Amino acid sequence: MIQPLAYIHPQAKIANSVVIDPFAVIHKDVEIGEGTWIGSNVTIMDGARIGKNCKIFPGAVISAIPQDLKYAGEETLAIIGDNTTIREYVTINRGTNDKWETKVGKNCLLMAYCHVAHDCEVGDNCIFSNNTTLAGHITIGDNVVLAGMVAIHQFCKVGSHAFVTGGSLVRKDIPPYVKVAREPLSYTGINSVGLRRRGFTSEKINEIQEIYRVLFVKHNNVTKALDIIEADFKPTEERDEIINFIRNSNRGVMKGFGNS
Repeated sequence: MIQPLAYIHPQAKIANSVVIDPFAVIHKDVEIGEGTWIGSNVTIMDGARIGKNCKIFPGAVISAIPQDLKYAGEETLAIIGDNTTIREYVTINRGTNDKWETKVGKNCLLMAYCHVAHDCEVGDNCIFSNNTTLAGHITIGDNVVLAGMVAIHQFCKVGSHAFVTGGSLVRKDIPPYVKVAREPLSYTGINSVGLRRRGFTSEKINEIQEIYRVLFVKHNNVTKALDIIEADFKPTEERDEIINFIRNSNRGVMKGFGNS
Protein backbone atom coordinates (compact mmCIF):
# COMPACT_ATOMS: atom_id res chain seq x y z
CA MET A 1 0.00 0.00 0.00
CA ILE A 2 3.06 2.27 0.36
CA GLN A 3 5.21 2.54 -2.76
CA PRO A 4 8.96 2.01 -2.20
CA LEU A 5 9.79 5.29 -3.95
CA ALA A 6 7.84 7.28 -1.32
CA TYR A 7 9.72 8.59 1.73
CA ILE A 8 7.99 7.92 5.05
CA HIS A 9 9.67 8.96 8.29
CA PRO A 10 9.80 5.90 10.53
CA GLN A 11 8.03 7.70 13.38
CA ALA A 12 5.07 8.88 11.29
CA LYS A 13 1.80 7.21 12.32
CA ILE A 14 0.23 5.77 9.19
CA ALA A 15 -2.87 3.54 9.36
CA ASN A 16 -2.56 0.13 7.70
CA SER A 17 -4.99 0.81 4.85
CA VAL A 18 -3.42 4.11 3.73
CA VAL A 19 -2.22 4.19 0.11
CA ILE A 20 0.85 6.32 -0.58
CA ASP A 21 1.99 6.75 -4.19
CA PRO A 22 5.59 7.19 -5.43
CA PHE A 23 7.59 10.30 -4.55
CA ALA A 24 5.32 11.39 -1.71
CA VAL A 25 7.18 12.69 1.35
CA ILE A 26 5.78 12.16 4.86
CA HIS A 27 7.60 13.88 7.73
CA LYS A 28 8.03 12.73 11.34
CA ASP A 29 5.16 14.26 13.34
CA VAL A 30 2.34 13.13 11.03
CA GLU A 31 -0.78 11.04 11.59
CA ILE A 32 -2.90 9.66 8.72
CA GLY A 33 -6.19 7.79 9.22
CA GLU A 34 -7.61 4.64 7.65
CA GLY A 35 -8.50 4.57 3.98
CA THR A 36 -6.72 7.79 2.99
CA TRP A 37 -4.93 8.06 -0.36
CA ILE A 38 -1.81 10.21 -0.77
CA GLY A 39 -0.93 10.95 -4.40
CA SER A 40 2.48 11.28 -6.00
CA ASN A 41 4.66 14.27 -5.07
CA VAL A 42 2.51 15.20 -2.07
CA THR A 43 4.46 16.66 0.87
CA ILE A 44 3.01 16.23 4.35
CA MET A 45 5.05 18.04 6.97
CA ASP A 46 5.32 17.98 10.77
CA GLY A 47 2.06 18.73 12.60
CA ALA A 48 -0.30 17.21 10.04
CA ARG A 49 -3.29 15.26 11.38
CA ILE A 50 -5.20 13.77 8.46
CA GLY A 51 -8.46 11.91 8.99
CA LYS A 52 -9.99 8.81 7.45
CA ASN A 53 -10.84 8.29 3.77
CA CYS A 54 -9.26 11.52 2.59
CA LYS A 55 -7.87 11.99 -0.93
CA ILE A 56 -4.83 14.21 -1.40
CA PHE A 57 -3.83 14.78 -5.02
CA PRO A 58 -0.35 15.28 -6.51
CA GLY A 59 1.59 18.39 -5.61
CA ALA A 60 -0.35 19.33 -2.46
CA VAL A 61 1.64 20.54 0.56
CA ILE A 62 0.03 20.03 3.96
CA SER A 63 1.25 21.55 7.24
CA ALA A 64 4.13 23.69 5.99
CA ILE A 65 5.18 26.37 8.47
CA PRO A 66 3.13 29.60 8.37
CA GLN A 67 3.99 32.42 6.00
CA ASP A 68 3.95 34.72 9.01
CA LEU A 69 7.06 36.61 10.11
CA LYS A 70 5.91 36.38 13.74
CA TYR A 71 6.08 32.59 13.67
CA ALA A 72 8.86 31.49 16.01
CA GLY A 73 9.02 27.73 15.45
CA GLU A 74 6.31 26.72 17.93
CA GLU A 75 4.84 23.23 17.52
CA THR A 76 1.44 23.62 15.91
CA LEU A 77 -0.97 21.52 13.85
CA ALA A 78 -2.80 21.32 10.52
CA ILE A 79 -5.90 19.15 10.94
CA ILE A 80 -7.84 17.66 8.01
CA GLY A 81 -11.24 16.05 8.72
CA ASP A 82 -12.52 12.71 7.45
CA ASN A 83 -13.62 12.28 3.82
CA THR A 84 -12.06 15.52 2.67
CA THR A 85 -10.61 15.81 -0.85
CA ILE A 86 -7.62 18.06 -1.48
CA ARG A 87 -6.84 18.55 -5.16
CA GLU A 88 -3.63 19.35 -7.00
CA TYR A 89 -1.20 21.89 -5.53
CA VAL A 90 -3.39 22.94 -2.62
CA THR A 91 -1.37 24.41 0.26
CA ILE A 92 -2.54 24.30 3.89
CA ASN A 93 -0.25 25.90 6.48
CA ARG A 94 -0.19 24.90 10.12
CA GLY A 95 -1.08 27.29 12.92
CA THR A 96 0.80 29.82 15.01
CA ASN A 97 0.62 30.54 18.73
CA ASP A 98 -2.65 32.41 18.09
CA LYS A 99 -4.85 29.30 17.72
CA TRP A 100 -2.14 26.62 17.59
CA GLU A 101 -3.83 24.91 14.67
CA THR A 102 -5.26 25.30 11.20
CA LYS A 103 -8.35 23.15 10.71
CA VAL A 104 -10.31 21.94 7.68
CA GLY A 105 -13.50 20.04 8.51
CA LYS A 106 -15.08 16.83 7.28
CA ASN A 107 -16.45 16.15 3.80
CA CYS A 108 -14.81 19.20 2.24
CA LEU A 109 -13.55 19.68 -1.32
CA LEU A 110 -10.63 22.03 -1.92
CA MET A 111 -10.03 22.30 -5.66
CA ALA A 112 -6.67 22.85 -7.34
CA TYR A 113 -4.36 25.66 -6.20
CA CYS A 114 -6.40 26.71 -3.16
CA HIS A 115 -4.49 28.12 -0.20
CA VAL A 116 -5.51 27.96 3.47
CA ALA A 117 -3.22 30.04 5.66
CA HIS A 118 -2.28 29.70 9.32
CA ASP A 119 -4.91 29.62 12.07
CA CYS A 120 -7.86 29.31 9.69
CA GLU A 121 -10.86 27.25 10.75
CA VAL A 122 -12.97 25.74 7.96
CA GLY A 123 -16.24 23.98 8.79
CA ASP A 124 -17.70 20.75 7.42
CA ASN A 125 -19.09 20.18 3.90
CA CYS A 126 -17.38 23.21 2.38
CA ILE A 127 -16.41 23.57 -1.29
CA PHE A 128 -13.61 25.90 -2.38
CA SER A 129 -13.22 26.22 -6.16
CA ASN A 130 -9.89 26.66 -7.93
CA ASN A 131 -7.42 29.30 -6.76
CA THR A 132 -9.44 30.40 -3.75
CA THR A 133 -7.14 31.96 -1.14
CA LEU A 134 -7.67 32.35 2.61
CA ALA A 135 -5.35 34.66 4.52
CA GLY A 136 -4.58 33.94 8.18
CA HIS A 137 -7.05 33.71 11.07
CA ILE A 138 -10.16 33.27 8.89
CA THR A 139 -13.24 31.39 10.11
CA ILE A 140 -15.51 29.63 7.60
CA GLY A 141 -18.80 28.06 8.72
CA ASP A 142 -20.33 24.77 7.59
CA ASN A 143 -21.70 24.25 4.06
CA VAL A 144 -19.97 27.30 2.60
CA VAL A 145 -19.27 27.46 -1.15
CA LEU A 146 -16.50 29.76 -2.38
CA ALA A 147 -16.35 29.99 -6.17
CA GLY A 148 -13.10 30.28 -8.11
CA MET A 149 -10.44 32.87 -7.33
CA VAL A 150 -12.08 34.22 -4.19
CA ALA A 151 -9.62 36.08 -1.95
CA ILE A 152 -10.49 36.60 1.73
CA HIS A 153 -8.81 39.18 4.00
CA GLN A 154 -7.27 38.00 7.26
CA PHE A 155 -9.54 37.76 10.32
CA CYS A 156 -12.72 37.71 8.23
CA LYS A 157 -15.60 35.35 8.99
CA VAL A 158 -17.99 33.67 6.56
CA GLY A 159 -21.24 32.32 8.03
CA SER A 160 -22.68 28.86 7.39
CA HIS A 161 -24.51 28.16 4.11
CA ALA A 162 -23.10 31.27 2.41
CA PHE A 163 -22.20 31.41 -1.28
CA VAL A 164 -19.46 33.74 -2.56
CA THR A 165 -19.32 34.31 -6.30
CA GLY A 166 -16.12 33.85 -8.31
CA GLY A 167 -13.41 36.50 -8.26
CA SER A 168 -14.75 38.20 -5.14
CA LEU A 169 -12.54 40.21 -2.80
CA VAL A 170 -13.82 39.64 0.74
CA ARG A 171 -12.85 42.47 3.10
CA LYS A 172 -15.77 42.28 5.55
CA ASP A 173 -17.62 39.46 7.30
CA ILE A 174 -20.30 37.58 5.37
CA PRO A 175 -23.33 36.52 7.45
CA PRO A 176 -24.88 33.03 7.17
CA TYR A 177 -27.33 31.94 4.45
CA VAL A 178 -26.53 34.69 1.93
CA LYS A 179 -25.22 35.07 -1.62
CA VAL A 180 -22.68 37.81 -2.21
CA ALA A 181 -21.22 39.30 -5.40
CA ARG A 182 -20.15 42.57 -7.11
CA GLU A 183 -17.31 44.94 -6.27
CA PRO A 184 -17.29 46.12 -3.58
CA LEU A 185 -18.79 42.91 -2.23
CA SER A 186 -22.53 43.23 -1.60
CA TYR A 187 -25.57 41.23 -0.57
CA THR A 188 -27.41 39.79 -3.60
CA GLY A 189 -30.01 37.62 -1.87
CA ILE A 190 -30.08 34.48 0.21
CA ASN A 191 -28.57 31.19 -0.91
CA SER A 192 -31.98 29.65 -1.61
CA VAL A 193 -30.67 26.98 -4.00
CA GLY A 194 -28.15 25.73 -1.46
CA LEU A 195 -30.69 25.84 1.36
CA ARG A 196 -33.22 23.78 -0.61
CA ARG A 197 -30.56 21.21 -1.43
CA ARG A 198 -29.86 20.88 2.28
CA GLY A 199 -33.49 20.34 3.26
CA PHE A 200 -34.62 23.80 4.35
CA THR A 201 -38.38 24.26 3.92
CA SER A 202 -39.92 27.04 1.86
CA GLU A 203 -41.26 28.59 5.08
CA LYS A 204 -37.79 28.65 6.63
CA ILE A 205 -36.24 30.09 3.48
CA ASN A 206 -38.89 32.84 3.40
CA GLU A 207 -38.20 33.64 7.06
CA ILE A 208 -34.49 34.04 6.40
CA GLN A 209 -35.20 36.16 3.34
CA GLU A 210 -37.47 38.51 5.28
CA ILE A 211 -34.83 38.93 7.98
CA TYR A 212 -32.27 39.98 5.41
CA ARG A 213 -34.72 42.34 3.74
CA VAL A 214 -34.84 44.25 7.02
CA LEU A 215 -31.07 44.20 7.31
CA PHE A 216 -29.91 44.85 3.74
CA VAL A 217 -32.80 46.03 1.55
CA LYS A 218 -34.84 48.49 3.64
CA HIS A 219 -31.92 50.87 4.27
CA ASN A 220 -31.88 50.49 8.05
CA ASN A 221 -28.61 50.92 9.88
CA VAL A 222 -27.35 47.75 11.53
CA THR A 223 -28.40 48.66 15.08
CA LYS A 224 -31.94 49.59 14.05
CA ALA A 225 -32.24 46.52 11.80
CA LEU A 226 -31.29 44.17 14.62
CA ASP A 227 -33.81 45.82 16.95
CA ILE A 228 -36.55 45.36 14.34
CA ILE A 229 -35.58 41.74 13.72
CA GLU A 230 -35.68 40.93 17.43
CA ALA A 231 -39.04 42.65 17.84
CA ASP A 232 -40.82 41.40 14.72
CA PHE A 233 -39.49 37.85 14.24
CA LYS A 234 -40.07 35.04 16.70
CA PRO A 235 -36.92 33.41 18.08
CA THR A 236 -35.62 30.59 15.89
CA GLU A 237 -32.23 28.98 15.48
CA GLU A 238 -31.68 30.78 12.17
CA ARG A 239 -32.81 34.19 13.43
CA ASP A 240 -30.57 33.97 16.48
CA GLU A 241 -27.62 32.74 14.41
CA ILE A 242 -27.90 35.78 12.13
CA ILE A 243 -28.25 38.23 15.02
CA ASN A 244 -25.34 36.74 16.97
CA PHE A 245 -23.09 36.64 13.91
CA ILE A 246 -23.63 40.32 13.16
CA ARG A 247 -23.30 41.45 16.76
CA ASN A 248 -20.06 39.51 17.20
CA SER A 249 -18.50 40.72 13.95
CA ASN A 250 -15.19 42.45 14.60
CA ARG A 251 -14.59 43.61 11.02
CA GLY A 252 -18.21 44.52 10.32
CA VAL A 253 -20.45 42.86 7.75
CA MET A 254 -20.56 43.66 4.05
CA LYS A 255 -23.23 46.09 2.89
CA GLY A 256 -26.49 45.69 1.08
CA PHE A 257 -26.38 46.48 -2.63
CA GLY A 258 -26.53 50.22 -3.15
CA ASN A 259 -25.33 50.95 0.43
CA SER A 260 -21.59 50.32 -0.05
